[in-house]
Amino acid sequence: MRLRSAICLLFGTAILFSSAPRSQAQTEEMPPSPTKVFGYTDFAPQAKIDEEFLKIPDAKLAGAHLKTLTAHPHLASTPGDHETALYVAEKFKAAGLETEIVPYRVLLNQPRKVFFEAKSDAGAVLSTGPTPEHVSSDPFQDDPNVVMPFNGSSGSGDVTGEVVYANYGRLEDFDALAAQHIDLHGKIVLVRYGANFRGVKVYIAELRGAKGVLIYSDPQDTGYFQGDMYPNGPWGPETGVQRGSVQYLFKYPGDPQTPGVASTVDLPDSARLDPMKTGNQPSIISIPISYHDAAPILKALGGAAVPKGWQGALPFPYHVGGTGVSVHLISDQDYKVRTIWDVIGKIKGSEYPDNWVVVGNHRDAWVYGAVDPNSGTASMLEAVHGFGALLKTGWQPKRTIVVCSWDAEEEGLIGSTEWVEEHAKALEHAVAYFNVDVAVAGTAFGAEAVPSLKQFIREVTTEVPSPKGGSVYSQWKLEGLSRAESGGNGHAEHANSPSEDVAVGDLGSGSDFTPFLQHVGVPSTDMGSHGPYGVYHSVFDNYAWFTMNADPHFVYLQEMARVLGLEALHMADTDVLPYDYVTYGKEIEEYLEAAKKKKSASGLDFAAAESAAARFTKAAEAVKSKQANPGSNAAALNTTLRATEADFINPAGLPNRAWYKHTIYAPGQYTGYSAVVIPGVNEALDAKNATVAAEQLTVLTKSLNQAAQTLEGAE
Repeated sequence: MRLRSAICLLFGTAILFSSAPRSQAQTEEMPPSPTKVFGYTDFAPQAKIDEEFLKIPDAKLAGAHLKTLTAHPHLASTPGDHETALYVAEKFKAAGLETEIVPYRVLLNQPRKVFFEAKSDAGAVLSTGPTPEHVSSDPFQDDPNVVMPFNGSSGSGDVTGEVVYANYGRLEDFDALAAQHIDLHGKIVLVRYGANFRGVKVYIAELRGAKGVLIYSDPQDTGYFQGDMYPNGPWGPETGVQRGSVQYLFKYPGDPQTPGVASTVDLPDSARLDPMKTGNQPSIISIPISYHDAAPILKALGGAAVPKGWQGALPFPYHVGGTGVSVHLISDQDYKVRTIWDVIGKIKGSEYPDNWVVVGNHRDAWVYGAVDPNSGTASMLEAVHGFGALLKTGWQPKRTIVVCSWDAEEEGLIGSTEWVEEHAKALEHAVAYFNVDVAVAGTAFGAEAVPSLKQFIREVTTEVPSPKGGSVYSQWKLEGLSRAESGGNGHAEHANSPSEDVAVGDLGSGSDFTPFLQHVGVPSTDMGSHGPYGVYHSVFDNYAWFTMNADPHFVYLQEMARVLGLEALHMADTDVLPYDYVTYGKEIEEYLEAAKKKKSASGLDFAAAESAAARFTKAAEAVKSKQANPGSNAAALNTTLRATEADFINPAGLPNRAWYKHTIYAPGQYTGYSAVVIPGVNEALDAKNATVAAEQLTVLTKSLNQAAQTLEGAE
């Protein structure tokens, strides 16, 4: 047992603050402030505000927030969840924010009974469960309020069927089974976590006729194959289970009964879809299990040896099954319209009160959620602490800052989606949404953004000190170069990023930026500090794991508070919105070039789309010089700049999933989390549907020409 583990166990949830370093504001050296920042005619006044803000977020206080937020399980809509809403609202009010708790009534399931029993063909019982999560010692694992392993949006039922192993449950994995003439009708599919969103695994299994799905965490991906297991290290133990939603997020997120409509408390039941006929939930059962429970099933499976790449780290050969094992599944889910609580705090802008800068993090967790999401909540609260200190000096932002603590994100981005749907009209004027979810799982900073904000987030990180020395940006760049030299890639990096700079990834889905960017077109970013993390969505993602493995002295929580806060401060007070549409245009040109090279693209005419993209890039280059020297037309220029992102929104939405309206970015129908670029075109090409591909190419061309025309009209 490691020393830090022993300390955590001896003192329960207590932190020995005396062993932490002194306040970082007192001991660290701040990076020098830049003299010029894109968007400001004179950055010096902002630099002074930044300097005062950066002194405030406190590592020790961030740790205290985390300890309070993770003291009890707080699944969405439960009393524990409401307690965290009250805590966050109290901190918002103490900082001087105009604060309200906003309830929504949404369809959620909670488990009455989840059970499986696996038997060999000879009738011998091989495995039953799910086995309770347990390690040799953990101060949180035995709380009676810990919810049993289950999947949000799972179907209910009682089914039995033969087991077939389908690797990660990707489309290509299911196609490989089909190529072997393995019929999944009436079968139970066993898949491992990784490579795509769990809801996609269930979606394809349902399309192929399966009765149910078991999803387990293979030790190759998150367990002993990666390193020491908790409580001796950061990786997942034998009984760890990843809970999670299997909602068909790629169709639409949010309350399943009210797509496109806010599920407010006064919405009549007549306006809700039949709970059995929603468009984004599976009808089949899915149950998450540990590799402790999966191993006997995998070991007993008959059939052919698995294809190359399907073997995990369990110490026996894997087979595809169809013979050897049958499984009995019971899933009794209690579906009800339940109340959830968003917490919204506002600081009114002095010059452009209708131009919102929105900052958000979700608060609900499957169990304790120390990393996911409450490292983000703790960081956001310390950013709010900094805003409060500035307010006491008489500072007021030019644009309104809206700080949001979302609920029921884990079940399908529900709290943020309902709020966006309720405020869609007002958000037409929102200038940015800054998201943080898994703020700290380790020490490696990473970010994703729309291309227009990629340079913006790089510039912000140059001002924030890193606990490793230097700035967050300098460490980010150093680590990126190290990964490149070793042949690896970083956190969601985009292959087309300039080689001389840090890579900022593209936004797919899986967190609360989704409704902002992909439904109403608000330019967005997301970020986090990453590291070895094998306890995702399990009971072990708790305060003890966090203080042992992620951030013992909470200095990375402090780092993230500073980055998040500076994002908001800069966007709220900048003279000219710092959107970089030149990078946006160049990336779109690359997306078109890549799509054109697909075999299925033969016969399609890309000329008009390529011409429109080139026109957009040329207009962006002309506007960039105006952004640098706006003169007296800054307000008009800002209106033009914001309208340009809105031009990428197609009111008709994507084929077969109209809720997603962005023509450049969407979550992939068969990936879920990862971004698909120019999705209407690329997904039609992947489906070998030339007619739809041509139609979507026309839609994209129109969008690009409209965006170019908007920029060309800039004063």
